[in-house]
Amino acid sequence: MSKPYETIKVEREGNIAWIILNRPHRLNALNDVMMEELGDALATVDDDPGVRCVVITGEGDRAFSVGADITLFPKATPVMAETFSLKGQKIFSLIEEMSKPVIAAINGYALGGGLELALACDFRIAAEHAELGSPEINIGIIPGWGGTQRLVRIVGLSRAKRLVMLGERISAEEALSIGLVDKVVPFEKLREETMNLAGKLAEGPPIALQYAKYALNFGSQAPLEAGLRLESALMALLFSTKDVKRGIEAFMSRSKPEFKGD
Repeated sequence: MSKPYETIKVEREGNIAWIILNRPHRLNALNDVMMEELGDALATVDDDPGVRCVVITGEGDRAFSVGADITLFPKATPVMAETFSLKGQKIFSLIEEMSKPVIAAINGYALGGGLELALACDFRIAAEHAELGSPEINIGIIPGWGGTQRLVRIVGLSRAKRLVMLGERISAEEALSIGLVDKVVPFEKLREETMNLAGKLAEGPPIALQYAKYALNFGSQAPLEAGLRLESALMALLFSTKDVKRGIEAFMSRSKPEFKGD
């Protein structure tokens, strides 16, 4: 957890890991180095058994991330652009495939690739002053890191078309009203509220949370019957864990279970 990163910071608070995008002078724009470091940090925290929940946020109070560093675009060829897109998709998919819940603490602008990063997370809490959007259309391109796919699954086709095809920015409150974020809080309360949610998740049964995440993320992309079979298989597997016994015993004795992830 103490790797010397150039563009991000990784901090531990108990069993919660914070990955902080750390280019505030560029509004935490995602360049090649940051993407590499983000991928490494995600793999590192996922492999750490002491981490129960992960939070991704941006340094400062202006931006979560304004997306890909546009200075990379002028010399890009179509082949380079496709490679760039596929690489970003792969890194953001690490979040969706991670065995632990991931929260996006949106501390300001979440635009373009920054919004796509937040969309890959399991939960999104936004500061009141945050603005969210997919403005890529305004420079003649479309989202390339999963935005056209995850956005429509979260807010529906019509609202996704409005955000992507018009390139509009919306306020945190409007994002809340369409289900794009889960909660909006004053900036000074963002860390506290994020820690409250992270703490609740960290107290839960890790394997059951992992399987719930997989069933929801991947079962929802399959036909209903396939999703139901996945749900049954994952639910059955959980009966091989000691945490199920702890949970049942705690329920029967009206006590609070202490899940250990085994």
